[in-house]
Amino acid sequence: MKSFQGKVAVITGGASGIGLALAHKAAAEGMKVVLADINSEALEAAANAIRSSRVHTPGCEVITSLTDVANADAVHNLARLATESFGGVHLLCNNAGVGGGGKCWELDLDYWDWVLNINLRGVINGIREFTPHMIAQNEGHIVNTASIAGLMSAPDTGPYTVSKHAVVALSEILAGDLRRAGADNVGVSVLCPSFVNTNIYRSERNRPVSEELANNPERQAELDVIEEMAGSLFSTAMPSEAVADLVFEGMRSGRFYILTHPEGSREQVRKRMQTILDDGYPDVAGPEDFPLT
Repeated sequence: MKSFQGKVAVITGGASGIGLALAHKAAAEGMKVVLADINSEALEAAANAIRSSRVHTPGCEVITSLTDVANADAVHNLARLATESFGGVHLLCNNAGVGGGGKCWELDLDYWDWVLNINLRGVINGIREFTPHMIAQNEGHIVNTASIAGLMSAPDTGPYTVSKHAVVALSEILAGDLRRAGADNVGVSVLCPSFVNTNIYRSERNRPVSEELANNPERQAELDVIEEMAGSLFSTAMPSEAVADLVFEGMRSGRFYILTHPEGSREQVRKRMQTILDDGYPDVAGPEDFPLT
């Protein structure tokens, strides 16, 4: 898809980070935007910021949908809202996601379910709901937000990395399925960002937990320390706005894999693939190896 003026974009996880940057970019391109998120206050603040932005194109409209992407019925309602409000959907950004790390054998199943349901099932739900509309209208593009973690495997990132590898694979399969179905006018891209300035390190606070655990002072103190450390680190990362520019450039050029840090990300992919071809053993040191260039 090369022209976005007057088209309709649905963006999940749109209240912050990459999702919000994508929404601002879509508005600047003259698109009508359906902004979806699970955080109601942040969602309305984001929509108001887009509406009041000086960069958005006249005629741009923004509506919101409080949506838990892990819930298939909620995503169905999101699709219905978008089509009933604007008549169709031309761009779907399956962007909602959370972090998740720790030793694989130490994490409880509820934690695995929380990460996988949002990061993977949320993408599945979006694909199931919106792809048929795009095929029927013979136009559209789907951008699935994965991660460089979907192309490499670092220790202590189990749930997150597993989910992102799955999103990459799902995106590749979706592209093949569309080609086999003759739906050549429906494009697919998978976004694999590395170190980007987002609030994903705060996502643990949105995890559904018991009231006792939620109010546990030790847990709160631990989250405060993690967020303070991550916040200072993330503030030096690539701006989300730069990622949004790369996504729209990628869609215009028909790019499937969209990497935010081309030099470092390609080196990590080469490293992993060469290890496989050499019948070697995974040697990625950890999250600190994530590309910065």
